[in-house]
Parts: sequence; structure tokens; C-alpha cells
Amino acid sequence: MATQRKAKKSFTTDADRWQAVAHRDQEANGTFFYSVKTTGVYCRPSCAARLAKRENVQFHTTPEDAERAGFRACKRCKPKEQSANGEQAIAVANACKLIAEAKEPLSLESLANAVHMSPWHFHRIFKSLTGLTPKGYATANRSQRVREELSRSRTVTSAIYNAGFNSNGRFYANSTKVLGMKPTDFKVGGEGATIRFAIGECSLGSILVAATDLGICAISLGDEPNTLVEDLQDRFPKAEFIGADKKFERLVGQVIAFVERPAAGLELPLHVQGTAFQQRVWKKLCEIPCGKTSSYAVIAEKLGHAKATRAVAQACAANAIAVAIPCHRVVRTDGSLSGYRWGVERKAKLLKIEGSRDKR
Repeated sequence: MATQRKAKKSFTTDADRWQAVAHRDQEANGTFFYSVKTTGVYCRPSCAARLAKRENVQFHTTPEDAERAGFRACKRCKPKEQSANGEQAIAVANACKLIAEAKEPLSLESLANAVHMSPWHFHRIFKSLTGLTPKGYATANRSQRVREELSRSRTVTSAIYNAGFNSNGRFYANSTKVLGMKPTDFKVGGEGATIRFAIGECSLGSILVAATDLGICAISLGDEPNTLVEDLQDRFPKAEFIGADKKFERLVGQVIAFVERPAAGLELPLHVQGTAFQQRVWKKLCEIPCGKTSSYAVIAEKLGHAKATRAVAQACAANAIAVAIPCHRVVRTDGSLSGYRWGVERKAKLLKIEGSRDKR
């Protein structure tokens, strides 16, 4: 299933910039700055200061432009720190590239030296921007690489070492969590794995429920039942798929009843597959009460990574278990709806069913 992506905003016109300021849009940070004639101060677009009147607001490309016009930096949002943040983001991006390209695991010291930071400072900055420690990011990266290697290497052992794991024992200890099945099963497209599934209909359209022996691994929503089945089969082309039997149809009925009345809860085991960070995000989503919403920024703060808003959004987009892991309850800071894997219209309808779009 293709994740729906919202086109990136450009903020090239004054009208767009004013809307960004009025809504304190964090996506606009770094693209421009604004000043207020009556206070003599310039700010970032997302500054939480009281909104000025439009006729008193001017826009600037850089902090230097604003200062040349006679304005001083806001002490609340500290717009001049954007440059430092940009340099840190570049350093972290370079470190991520080194991790991705390395054939062997890199030490914290070697990564920090490569981007000219102390190990302690690098560790703190990396975690604040990505939501993961360098070690956690490297593990997630190797896990993705082992998926790719399993599809082309001759043996499971060679795939594990080619992906950067220096101990096949260490990988096997977590292989089911990483892959959702044994490495030998994953290598042959899910051969040997049994996935039961069934299609039903609900107020949101067609619904597919799939489960392994460990629990529900997918709840998908869409317009075309065949598309939902094809997407599931594409994930594991050689798995054994078993169509609905009487017992499983009852389980699907439970899921549909839950979708129609989320407040009732779903007392069924879930087989959740994702990186450590994704699973932390999904756990936080499950803590949002039915009838309430939260924002990507708030979730990031609760995880202890206030700057990882985008990573939280990506984790929401990667969720394959609709409603039971309630990524539909996460909205933008201004309360507006952003993208949803199964369509923004369904997100809006789910929130309407739950009876509230008030942020917690």
C-alpha cells in the first residue's frame, strides 16, 4: 500500500508566509523569518509569541537580512540558532551516510571524529535529531540491509555478515522481531510462513485483517478488496495465505466492531513489526485516549526527542495496523489533518466517529 504523501510547501509568497506565521507552522522554520515593526523583533515562523497584526509584519530571507533592517532576534524562539541547527543537521546527515555505507559497525568515537564533534556532544545531537542513538540507528540500518541481502545472497549466513552483523548469534536472537519471521522463511519471500486473512466491509470501506500465529499483523483499509489482498501478498510473495475460515471470520467481525466503536477497545494480540523507535512511537499512540488527539510535536516531546517531529510522522506512516495502533489520532500542531496511510478522508471520519478532534 502506497503511503500518501503531502506535497512539501514552498512558502515563496507573502500570503503563504503569513499563513505559516498565523498557524505557527514548524515546516516553515528555516525557509524565512518575520519581523514586527511595533516590537522591533524578528522571529521564526513557529514562534509562540502573540500573533502581530498583518500590517506590522515583514518577511526576511535570513537573520542577517532582518538585522540589517534594524530588528533584533527574539529571545523566545532564538531565530539565530537556526544556523547552528542547520550545521548540526548536516553533520548528522553525514554520519547517517557513513553508517549506511560502512561494511563494519562504526564506533561512536569514529563517527564523532568524522563530523568533528566530541562523542558526548555527537551522541546527544544525533539522538535529538533522529530520535535514535547512533547505535540504534545503525542496528535499524543493518536490519534493513539484511532484508535486502536475504533476497540476493546464497545463504542466510552470508546475508547476515554482508549486512554488517559481526555475529550471526546476535542477529538470530532478534531475527523474529526484525523480520517478523525466521530468516530462512524471509529469504524465500515468506515461504513456510502462514498468514491468515479475510476481507470485510465497514463504514470506512473495505477492510483486510491478517494475522500470523503471533497475532494481528495487518489491518488495512481501502476502496478495492483485491488491491488490499495484492498489497499483502506483495510483502511476502511465497508465504502460505489461508483465506477466511469460520474462526478467523469471527476475529474479523471483532475488528470491524472495534473500527465502528473504537471506545470498546480491541482485546486481541498484535504482531507488531518495526524498528525500536517506531515501536516506541506506536506505544505512545496507543496511550492517546479514544476521542482525543495529540500532535506529532507532543509525541516527540513525550519520547524525549522534541526535534524528532518528522521521525514521529514517518513512524506513523509506517504503521500497518490501522485503528488498533491509532495513528489517526495524531494531527498537526494547529489541529489540521496531515497525511494518513489509508487516506485523509478516512482519518477525518475516524475522528468524527470517536467524537472529538480536541488536542490533549
